[in-house]
Amino acid sequence: MAKDKRERVVMVCQESGDLNYYTSRSKTAEKLELKKYNPRLRKHTLHKEKKRK
Repeated sequence: MAKDKRERVVMVCQESGDLNYYTSRSKTAEKLELKKYNPRLRKHTLHKEKKRK
């Protein structure tokens, strides 16, 4: 069976600590930092990657 080249990660809001988004990224890429919408705060905030268990 072939190994996956992509890794599942969770995006965590830096302002509220909420786990809002799940995504995948290349295993060789740097950690993701994206501005995503936080529905609880009702605004766009910085979300950083956290490894999924």
